[in-house]
Amino acid sequence: MIAAPGPERRRRRPAVSCSLCRRRKIRCNRESPCSNCIKSKAEPCVYDAEALPRPQQHLGFSRTAELDLCKATNDRQMLPPDAVASLPSYASRSIPSSTKGSSSQASHASVSEVESMKTRIRQLEEQLAKVAEPTRPPPPPSQSSRMETSTSEIAGTFHINHESRMGHDSQFFRDVFEMIEPFIRGKASKVGFGIKRCKELARTIKAQRTPQWPTPPTSDLPPKGVADELVDCYLRTIETTFRVLHVPTFKTEYDALWVSDAQPSTAFTVQLKLVLALGAITYDERFSMRPSAVRWVYEAHTWLSDPDFKPQLNMQALQSRVLLTLAREIINVGGDSTWISAGALLRTALHMGLHRDPSALPPRSTLAAEMRRRLWNTILELCLQSSISSGGAPLLSLNDFDCAAPGNFDDEQLMTEDPVPKADDEYTQTSIARALRRTYPQRLAIAKFLNDLGSYGTYEGTLRLDAELRESYRAVCRTLRGYSSRGPSPSKFETCVLDFMIHYYVCCLHMPLFEKSLGEAAYAFSRKVTIESALKMWYAIYPSSTIINSARGEDALDKGNITRFVECGFGFFRTGSMVATMFVSLELKTQLQDEDSLGPSPYRVDLFSLLCDARERSWNMIECGETNVKGYLLACLVTAQIEGLMKGVEASRLPEYLLQAAEAAEDRCLAFMEEKAGQGQVGGSTETLDQMSANTAPFMGDWEFIMTDSFLNYPGNIEPISWVLNNETRPFMM
Repeated sequence: MIAAPGPERRRRRPAVSCSLCRRRKIRCNRESPCSNCIKSKAEPCVYDAEALPRPQQHLGFSRTAELDLCKATNDRQMLPPDAVASLPSYASRSIPSSTKGSSSQASHASVSEVESMKTRIRQLEEQLAKVAEPTRPPPPPSQSSRMETSTSEIAGTFHINHESRMGHDSQFFRDVFEMIEPFIRGKASKVGFGIKRCKELARTIKAQRTPQWPTPPTSDLPPKGVADELVDCYLRTIETTFRVLHVPTFKTEYDALWVSDAQPSTAFTVQLKLVLALGAITYDERFSMRPSAVRWVYEAHTWLSDPDFKPQLNMQALQSRVLLTLAREIINVGGDSTWISAGALLRTALHMGLHRDPSALPPRSTLAAEMRRRLWNTILELCLQSSISSGGAPLLSLNDFDCAAPGNFDDEQLMTEDPVPKADDEYTQTSIARALRRTYPQRLAIAKFLNDLGSYGTYEGTLRLDAELRESYRAVCRTLRGYSSRGPSPSKFETCVLDFMIHYYVCCLHMPLFEKSLGEAAYAFSRKVTIESALKMWYAIYPSSTIINSARGEDALDKGNITRFVECGFGFFRTGSMVATMFVSLELKTQLQDEDSLGPSPYRVDLFSLLCDARERSWNMIECGETNVKGYLLACLVTAQIEGLMKGVEASRLPEYLLQAAEAAEDRCLAFMEEKAGQGQVGGSTETLDQMSANTAPFMGDWEFIMTDSFLNYPGNIEPISWVLNNETRPFMM
């Protein structure tokens, strides 16, 4: 019996809504998750296997799905933590699970596909999370900080931290001190006694030329003829490189000072005395006006230290602050603290808005705008030099300012209305300052590479920075060489200072690897570059007598100015001359020690001549008023060591050879210092003078005895430079 055919059975339409919407019989927008499930937050949004959203592929996401995932992940990162916690993970919201009413077509293949998608989603979320994390610097290489305390009768006590960034752990001249230390500690040696006596006399001499603190400014000035020459000395030296003044304006006010009966303003008097003090450095070969220069610096410091500083937030006072920073360093009135004073100067300029280019500020005259650019340019240079000299971080980046370089104007042009700058290939009174600014980014990168706490340099980084600075300086040299064929050109002083400064940065860049380069061929380039730059530095500030005699009169005067500037002054340039001497002596010593030939030694005679010259230059510095005799003592010891190696002195007799040189140096220094102390003593005992020194303000007194200013205080520091500049215990980084 055949059953009667019933009504036609209709095929069930696949469900397209999620399980929750079907159960509640509400409209579903068919997204994953749907809008209703997001609002309810009750349970996950799931679909039957047949109702899976179609964008998924067999083993991963389509590009559209990946972009949706990126957007969802970014949205989750912008939500507060509690809101994110309330949302199910993106993987769980995107993954369907089988339900009681799922079709029988759901198979093991579908389950495998779902698991694959889960894995893929987790991978994408992990990748996006990594990309979204802020970039972190690579961890520093493992360091072993080994503190060592070294005590010597000559050098004093040093706390050395053997921390190396590029496998460098050098102590260049330590062998010299260790070689003679046993002999100095003996009772028969005069060296230890001589050093202590020289230190006592140094305090006496300093007390004699140090005024009481505070020292209020007075209207007393040297005779006009002397003042005229001092002003001229300043204008043809420091002002040509570090632009501070508008010369016509300054000269107008200066000339009026001598013809008018009216009392000049204290602000201009202070500024003038700082100019006179800086001019006194090159006034004669022995810095005979040092006591007057020190007093003028004290007067300026007293006036600029007024607690009511707001009236001094003007351009004239800022010019005086720049001059005071220069004078304190070069005349050595707290010269060791330049990094500190330069930082205060920088913040004063920032407060006054000099870091912003005048084009972004309210309209002002071309003269006012250019003076802002010149002062900012000089402040940048002083901060960078103090970083290199002290080993402190520059604390400045190129992103911290937008003030442009000074325009190519002569000072007289700025007196006219709407002046037009000269072409770049024409020399002006700002050409050297502009040349330094062109190399500023590369030199700043070198200072950061050496001194920033988080900087862990590599040899590849050293070579890259070397190439960048050289390329920048080549462009500057091409411009400077073109001046002579077109008219006015820089003076010898200007070109010597510029050349010295650039090669100083090159030496500093390769310094951490120099000793390593003496024994490893892989660093031979650093050895070659360092010696070449050291020689260029030396001959820039100490041209030979033959060159001076054959030069024209004004050229000889210019070169005499740079030599006086280094021998009579202090700070950046004198330290650079010591660095050059140090590298040359190490190179020469290595050549002699590595010699294995039976014939004559092929050492470089020019290097030994420079070393002998350096010994005499160190003595000249003492005659010019330097009271720290250790620089001269070190030069004598190093020269004696080289001479001993050249003569073939046996290793067992070399300490005695060095001891004789040290005693001869101490005898010479002691006799000179006693004579100087006797000339300046107008009454009272040494104890009285020492008490006068102790009564001076702590921040204006004997800085080189209390400040920690180790040269290039980064891992790889060379202790003799600090030793010859300072007399007391200090920490080092090695």
